[in-house]
Amino acid sequence: MGMGSLGLSSLLGDLNAGDRSLSPLAQGKTHFPARAKRVIHIFANGGPSQVDSFDYKPALAKYHGKEVPGGGLRTERKTGTLMASPFNFSQHGECGLWASDLFPKVSAMADELCVINSMYANVPNHEPSLMLMNTGAERTSVVRPSLGSWVTYGLGTENENLPGFVSLCPGGVPVVETQNWRSAFLPGAYQGTHIDTKNTTIAKLIPDIKNVRMPRDLQRKQLDLIQEINRQDAEKNGLDSTMEARIHSLELAYKMQIEATDAFNLEREPKHIRELYGDTLHGRQMLITRRLIERGVRFVQVWHGAGQPWDSHSQIAKLHGKLGNESDQPIAALLQDLKQRGLLEDTLVVWGGEFGRTPTVELPTPGANAANTMLGRDHNHHGFSMWMAGGGTKGGLQYGKTDEFGFQAVENKMHVHDLHATILHLLGFDHEKLTYRYAGRDFRLTDVHGEVFHDLLA
Repeated sequence: MGMGSLGLSSLLGDLNAGDRSLSPLAQGKTHFPARAKRVIHIFANGGPSQVDSFDYKPALAKYHGKEVPGGGLRTERKTGTLMASPFNFSQHGECGLWASDLFPKVSAMADELCVINSMYANVPNHEPSLMLMNTGAERTSVVRPSLGSWVTYGLGTENENLPGFVSLCPGGVPVVETQNWRSAFLPGAYQGTHIDTKNTTIAKLIPDIKNVRMPRDLQRKQLDLIQEINRQDAEKNGLDSTMEARIHSLELAYKMQIEATDAFNLEREPKHIRELYGDTLHGRQMLITRRLIERGVRFVQVWHGAGQPWDSHSQIAKLHGKLGNESDQPIAALLQDLKQRGLLEDTLVVWGGEFGRTPTVELPTPGANAANTMLGRDHNHHGFSMWMAGGGTKGGLQYGKTDEFGFQAVENKMHVHDLHATILHLLGFDHEKLTYRYAGRDFRLTDVHGEVFHDLLA
């Protein structure tokens, strides 16, 4: 049963990342020994403030309410005076890592964190910056393969009954929508599978996963017939990306009926583990994440702030405080749980948004409530913070610096392309050699840029 579909897979060819003669998601060959086997990307959508989280700047308190010394900051929109953080900073762990009380439980894991305080991007707009962080290319008009797709293309999957790349995004999709996890010109097998984690029942989390009218043996016969027709069509007309995606999705949907139902059933977790993560939306999707990577899913992207983003142009103490409270316990639980199970060592966890925020207050726009607006911060791509944990990174490290006000990266500046190059290096790939030929040239995640930051590696 299913032998007809195996014949189809030979048509998919060698995809330049290892032996894919049996399946496009067969485990690939790395360029050198990998430190990480899988990736969890926690995307704080909207741009969390670096000066209110992991980039401690005492000068903001000193100059609070005053103009920036020296004539102001080079911002894209005019901003107001400097604003001290409403959150308290302190040092954590044996490493003495500086972090605010926005993330008290995550900060307790300080010795596992590799904090980068010198990230920078290209522009201060959400759409192109989301594309840059997720695909390495900021043009929204031209869809490029996402980071998760490149990782799955290179590594394949360890479980052929589940997608290799899953995107957990509650309540719909963020700006630029599914371009954030598309495979673009890579074969459709490497596209992210979107799961709306706002749903709590398995039937709604993964709808239509079971055929209530036909037993599995008849489903298998029906699928074999469909795949045989697909095979004959591919032999006659060639296998395009749409056909390849359909072939893979049909086979995967059949296999997922049992495996996915188990992976998303949190009731199978002990009570103390469910309590560790918390019975909240973000707690549930973090626990789902651990269950997915435990079962061989190669790349899980977990969105936080898709509905109410970290885009706090006003009332940053209230809005950032709410979002921090939502995500702090689940993220800390994930790190703790991974470490206890021995998974953190070869699982790379990445946290951050598409850019940061200004150290100055947002000026009121016409018709806006000035009292509220003056309590927020504007977009800032010149300098922001992200962190990594596990997967061969150096824990207890606070790397790079912004200027004294936390506006612009000035020491060990790390572009998004450099971040991608470093992630691929941890996974065993030379980012200049993990390529795919399309439209007459070889494409890669980092385009013609990117440098591996070896200082971040353990």
